[in-house]
Amino acid sequence: MAGPLEGVRVLDAAAVIAGPFGAAMLGDFGAEVIKVEMPGKGDSSRGMGPLLEGESLRWPTFARNKKTISLDLRKEDGKAIFLKLVEKSDISFENFRTGTFDKWGLDYETLKKHNPGIIVIRVTGYGQTGPYSQLAGFGTPCTAFSGLTGITGYPDRAPVSPPISMADYVAGLYAAYAALMCLYHRDVHGAEGQEADVSLYEGLFRWLEGHIGYYDQTGTNRDRAPTIAGSASPSGTYKTGDGKWAVLVCSTDRTFEYFARAIGRDDMLEDPRFCTNGARVKHSALVDEVVSNWMQSHDWKFVKEHLDKHGVPVSLVYTMEDIFADPHYAARGNLVEVKHPKFGTLRIPGVVPRLSQTPGEIQWPGAAIGAYNDEIYGGLLGFSDDEIARLKEEGTI
Repeated sequence: MAGPLEGVRVLDAAAVIAGPFGAAMLGDFGAEVIKVEMPGKGDSSRGMGPLLEGESLRWPTFARNKKTISLDLRKEDGKAIFLKLVEKSDISFENFRTGTFDKWGLDYETLKKHNPGIIVIRVTGYGQTGPYSQLAGFGTPCTAFSGLTGITGYPDRAPVSPPISMADYVAGLYAAYAALMCLYHRDVHGAEGQEADVSLYEGLFRWLEGHIGYYDQTGTNRDRAPTIAGSASPSGTYKTGDGKWAVLVCSTDRTFEYFARAIGRDDMLEDPRFCTNGARVKHSALVDEVVSNWMQSHDWKFVKEHLDKHGVPVSLVYTMEDIFADPHYAARGNLVEVKHPKFGTLRIPGVVPRLSQTPGEIQWPGAAIGAYNDEIYGGLLGFSDDEIARLKEEGTI
């Protein structure tokens, strides 16, 4: 079945996580993604951990559905070849430090001369403009810069950075989102292509609207919290009687009503300290005591079945072991087994979102450096075997 983006050609000249993730999102849904890497070295994410027997366990997902080619953009021949690819493409992703592509003679105006319809997605730490635009941008520092790290953790301890490169993945989603908006604007409204300026920090900052509004009106920073404390109560991680950790949240008064009735505490619904979310937030310590005592009085199996029956949102704090054994993950196809040249098979994340008529697909995991050189250079660009051999000998590809 053809994907919804069949016929769209994407140049992924980005590296590491954010840009490549955005391009991969398009590749999942049928876009032809040509992954451009440095000859001999490849994308830095090929060596990104976790590693097993020297192999990155992330690369097969980073580069799935991508046609890998090697090309040195710093060489004149490499630049000329890239511009030929631009002429035949719809979208180009890059996430080098601001100004790097311009220095190589691959600025937007140059790309536009070769293809007025080209859409250029630029992903950097701090964006293409502003006093910090030239700074090195990596996910963890940019997460701190966004304000997210400052509100994560406990108020009496050091702030906590997310255990994944959240800023990169969020920026990658915004990059894919930007690409599709630009594509729609070009193809539906008959416009030319355009540039999209995506930074690592701004996607996360966009998510902090509650904290932004609160500071604007009060001039006060909200304390760090391990949950969405200050917004809903109860909200937290609680230990069950058999030592399991579970997360429970009641973000609305209706949900708290379900919970109170489930644990036999209808009296709390009439108590002015607990009958509204605002009141519960003010008395969250008392609410947490009630929740903790009830949780510790029952094992997880009972907690799950009882609260599910009453419509209360609760989940075990899952590990990968739990996920791999869970029937819902299996039923949704969240784990997909692919062939791996070293390990035989490897399970990687499935495709999301799920489309009813044109679902996404994983056709192959990340390929070797230059695996598609012959197809792209010989087939798409029409280079002769001798020309490809010369470019390879000179280190251009």
